[in-house]
Amino acid sequence: MGVSLKDIAKHAGVSLATVSNVVNGYRPVGEATRERVQQAIDELGYTPNLSARHLRRGRTGVIALAIPELNNPYFAELAGFAIREARNLGYTLLIDYTDGDRDTELTLAEGFREQIIDGIILSPVQITRGDILGRSSDLPLVLIGESVFDVPHDHIAIDNLAASHAAVQHLVSLDRRRIAFVGAHEDVNRQPAHLRLSGYREALATAGLPVDPSLVATATQFGRADGLTAMRTLLALPEPPDAVFAYNDLIAIGAMRAITEAGLRIPEDVAVIGFDDVEEGRFSNPTLTTIAPDKEHIGRLAVRSLVDRVEGKAVDAPRDVASPFRLVTRESTLGRRR
Repeated sequence: MGVSLKDIAKHAGVSLATVSNVVNGYRPVGEATRERVQQAIDELGYTPNLSARHLRRGRTGVIALAIPELNNPYFAELAGFAIREARNLGYTLLIDYTDGDRDTELTLAEGFREQIIDGIILSPVQITRGDILGRSSDLPLVLIGESVFDVPHDHIAIDNLAASHAAVQHLVSLDRRRIAFVGAHEDVNRQPAHLRLSGYREALATAGLPVDPSLVATATQFGRADGLTAMRTLLALPEPPDAVFAYNDLIAIGAMRAITEAGLRIPEDVAVIGFDDVEEGRFSNPTLTTIAPDKEHIGRLAVRSLVDRVEGKAVDAPRDVASPFRLVTRESTLGRRR
């Protein structure tokens, strides 16, 4: 037989209700009493039955994270932080994959798996604010990313305009004057791409530099192949760029491949900066300068926000949280330090 709450109460010399309040966090308990109960828990080796606890409260103890890409290291790293935070809070996190498909996103937002999950964290690509406002499900929902704004749900994102501005400003500070952007997209729902392009343009205007349309290259899948193809086209221009700001690190790594294939040096001939700070960029040759969103902050806060909504601990209005970012300078813009 396992250790029960009654055993802990007897061992600690307190009531069963007091032990329940400590274990389940129902009501405040005096610090001395809490320490006595915790000591009894440790000495007896009590392990809570989380499944039973969730079922008693009418929940499954399972939440979901729906991301658009499985093979993108950014989402893999973010999911890792979310999984650990869910585990810390006594929940199991399921990972779902939307492939940026509108119908899939709508289905998940509407609580398709409502019978087995208590809530969902969604990183949307195609669904709109109107879709979110029109959802009929009351399944708790937290949004991450920069595609949907001004909705009645907790939303966590970075300031793409400010982050892109910082990236281009860094290149300008290095006396780069023909700065390209790789990652523009024609789809109006690709908000991050549009926001990062806007930040790029604003930074050039602030520096008094013209926006040359020939230096703005599109991407379809936002991967390494897009960066390789776009960079080859840019290098074939009569006046090629002396710097590149890429929508993400994968595009930047593909662009660096094209630059070295052309016999050019990074950063002496072309400086490169990415976005996301994925692990691959920390070990590329040269290492990649990048904008680093706080993926740990985003993942952990998204889970905590969702669990608070699931458990009824958050009764305030939905929050719109701007997650921090930082510029990480490495060899692709500064060169190797001797």
